[in-house]
Amino acid sequence: MQISAIEKLLQAVSEGEVDVPRALEKLKHLPYEELGCATVDHHRHLRQGFPEVIFGQGKSVAQMETIISALTARGGNVLATRVSAVKAKALQAVFADAVYHKDARALTIERQPVKIRGKGKVLVVCAGTSDIKVAAEAVLTARLMGNEVAHLYDVGVAGLHRLLARRELLAEAAVIIVAAGMEGALPSVVGGLVDKPVIAVPTSVGYGAAFGGVAALLGMLNSCAAGVTVVNIDNGFGAAYAASLINRVHA
Repeated sequence: MQISAIEKLLQAVSEGEVDVPRALEKLKHLPYEELGCATVDHHRHLRQGFPEVIFGQGKSVAQMETIISALTARGGNVLATRVSAVKAKALQAVFADAVYHKDARALTIERQPVKIRGKGKVLVVCAGTSDIKVAAEAVLTARLMGNEVAHLYDVGVAGLHRLLARRELLAEAAVIIVAAGMEGALPSVVGGLVDKPVIAVPTSVGYGAAFGGVAALLGMLNSCAAGVTVVNIDNGFGAAYAASLINRVHA
């Protein structure tokens, strides 16, 4: 349940429009709800400012339907990451307002307008077209978390002039997320150009010695540019979440 909904409910109780038993009925699943296949954390929005996100990989359609039903019953928005097109199609047959974002491999249900809470702009940069799926997950997550978001794709170090020609976008951003595979050099380059936080996302893109993103991860962890922090391989969601928290408080 969102903070605004609880505020309205408490106001209605104080004004006598809603009696206590009815209010308790609405609040009975705070802070969590046992569903059998999952324990949904309805309190997360109050604690962290964003509701629980569903990690779709490994979950059945039936499990996801149960969890989504519990979340939508509280009137909030839903974000499910790592959702295949097959699962998305089955879920859209149940939830008419569900939208599948193919590039991000994510499913959303937006029943409340997204309020801009970020103080600045989050910029998502990726090295190559093959990294877009990770970058798109970051873009979608950051937008749903209430940020103004811009993206800059396919500007890797193999053609550095492509990045340098768009330095005004780097300058405008409050927080920058940079996704790259192969040797993972792009975050260091970006970090050396800006005076703002850079969140690096290693992707699993690359030939054999890239080791599924481990080479990029190690390269980013050893960045010589100050101000670069690193999340896990392919974790566009985690990067966007961290960027959102930074953007709310410090931008």
